Amino acid sequence: MKKTFLSLLTAALLPLMSNAAVGWPANYGGVMLQGFSWDNYIDTQWSNMEKQIDDLSSTFDLIWVPQSGNCNSGWNVMGYMPVYWFDHNSSFGTERDLRHMINAFKAKGTSIIEDVVINHRSGLGVDGSWVDFPAETYNGVTYQLLPTDICADDDGGKTKAWATQHGITLSSNNDTGEGWDGCRDLDHKSNNVKTNVKAYLNFLLNDLGYAGFRYDMVRGYSSSYTGEYNAAVNPTFSVGELWDGNVNTLQNWLNATKVNNVIQSACFDFAFRYTVRDAINQNNWTKLANQSLARNNTYRQFAVTFVENHDMQDRGNVQNYTPDPIKKDTLAANAFLLAMPGTPCVFLTHWKPYKKEIKSMVEARKLAGITNMSNTAPFRSTTTYYAANTTGSRGKLLAVVGNTSILTNPGSTWVQILEGYHYRYFMSKDIESAWIDVPSGTYEEAFPVKLIAVSASATQLVYTLDGSTPTASSPKVNSGSTINITQDCTLTVGLLNGSNVTGIVTHKYQIKPFVPHTATVYLKSPGWKNVYFYSWDKGNVQLLGNWPGTLMNKKYKYINGAKFYYHTFDIPTSDYYLNIIFDQGDQQVDPDLKQTVDIGPVTEDVYYEIGDIVNGKFTVNNVTAQYQGGDESVPGDVNNDGKVNVSDVTALVNMILGVASMDQERADVNGDGKVNVSDVTALINLILGVS
Repeated sequence: MKKTFLSLLTAALLPLMSNAAVGWPANYGGVMLQGFSWDNYIDTQWSNMEKQIDDLSSTFDLIWVPQSGNCNSGWNVMGYMPVYWFDHNSSFGTERDLRHMINAFKAKGTSIIEDVVINHRSGLGVDGSWVDFPAETYNGVTYQLLPTDICADDDGGKTKAWATQHGITLSSNNDTGEGWDGCRDLDHKSNNVKTNVKAYLNFLLNDLGYAGFRYDMVRGYSSSYTGEYNAAVNPTFSVGELWDGNVNTLQNWLNATKVNNVIQSACFDFAFRYTVRDAINQNNWTKLANQSLARNNTYRQFAVTFVENHDMQDRGNVQNYTPDPIKKDTLAANAFLLAMPGTPCVFLTHWKPYKKEIKSMVEARKLAGITNMSNTAPFRSTTTYYAANTTGSRGKLLAVVGNTSILTNPGSTWVQILEGYHYRYFMSKDIESAWIDVPSGTYEEAFPVKLIAVSASATQLVYTLDGSTPTASSPKVNSGSTINITQDCTLTVGLLNGSNVTGIVTHKYQIKPFVPHTATVYLKSPGWKNVYFYSWDKGNVQLLGNWPGTLMNKKYKYINGAKFYYHTFDIPTSDYYLNIIFDQGDQQVDPDLKQTVDIGPVTEDVYYEIGDIVNGKFTVNNVTAQYQGGDESVPGDVNNDGKVNVSDVTALVNMILGVASMDQERADVNGDGKVNVSDVTALINLILGVS
């Protein structure tokens, strides 16, 4: 009777629990990608992200993208000084492209979360104003922040002094958090601010299609407002950037977001990040045993773990910026990250060079069934290496980082599935699954894959290469054997237990050898007086000279009757790419000259045309499908010599007049004894009936 009552009570409460915002799902097994790095306007162009959709969606369940609102700037900006909240044409592409990208990833099962910047906001800055926020109308309602929505102590009192001088009144409330003088700090006690923010967040979720938010600089305002906003709009995912390595501070912030005693947001586990940094940079792996949100049974659900981000990466020689990167052992850092509870967030600059390894790490995490609430415990902790044992819903994953040569055999209940520089992964044999040590993907040449039985009883595996389900009569190998992949195939592998085949896994491979080649970039004539190409490669080497690049006015061809400027580049290696900007000339000489956004990465022939102006720069449209392989004859080139001359035009006039040829006297309109351009022009005017 008691069991029945509890079951009925649970069933009654489930709908109420599912409707309540809880900041981050419990028992969530997803992995997140930070889909941008600082000042990278190529990889994170919405159109470029969509090109990578198969690769990204097969590995990541969430992608965090930059603040996508219009910043009203004529140069590339990362989005942290927002001007518009309902206009999402940004340095990363148009709102149309953004919507298309979000929906495309959603169809693949990957959600996109927006970098939300509501601690501060910029105005239009007309005539030097500090407080002229734009009015925006959405769904028939006009939203506008006012000077009275700015904290009284903004910018250390400088804003108030300016406002008083201009007869403008600010809020009477001081900031509820830390100040920042880059923009105007918003007073979240203001009902108008709350109304604007809630409408904005609702627009992001229910119009643009974002699944949630990464709240920027939550130290800048009371954490209770994050709770209030999330409770109002109910995002599936919410994570705050509380830049503090103290675990107690992170926990206190989480508790302060509570509404009806329910935590409303996750937060980035900076404590976890600093333990990894210190362990690696100080060559002391025992530091990985230090406390973090991810190790706390109460708060691990709300821990978004990471090892590096755009604020810590090495940005080069940037004024007033001190980088704090992990200086080595990037793979070991990610191996530890992806084997621990919490929701791991992989940094883009780590993903790009180590896709193969990170894909396998994510696959191992998911095979073990590790979630944000899994239990973990130290297995070994020494200065030279550290091993953590994390229990998932299907079994255990043992990650060893540091000097992994010391721990090669943790016991008979484990089997090694992966190894690389300073990391090893072992799995508990009770998972009962086949394992393939090379992830699905495209490779340049044939390669070996190791087939492993993660099993307490099976020592053999069976496989097929055509995607069919293996049977006991399929090719057999012992666990730990390798087979060679020499062509495109779908490798399906299972454990052989007597006559039964279980624990089947499938990987798809494509072999695509790289051949050095050229890539020609075409620009459909935009009608500019001057057309310059400026280009740089993956190593930031300028390919067409210093800004504004090379003048292309005399380098063009006609394709399907349209005029295209073009330049051809060498693509010498598989990892090489170039980027390009089309521009009208040097803006320092003439501020009215315009340029396009950054375009790339380019590795093959591509055709562009100029699009709309967004944030002071032209966008481009990719029209390759329309023009590639088209007719390259010059309109009017009757003689087919690559140019239009007098004989071509004369022949065209003859065609119009319906005669085979014209005698010299008839064609010599000017009477100078020869047929020239002015004669032909006069004849055409005569035919057209114009003077």
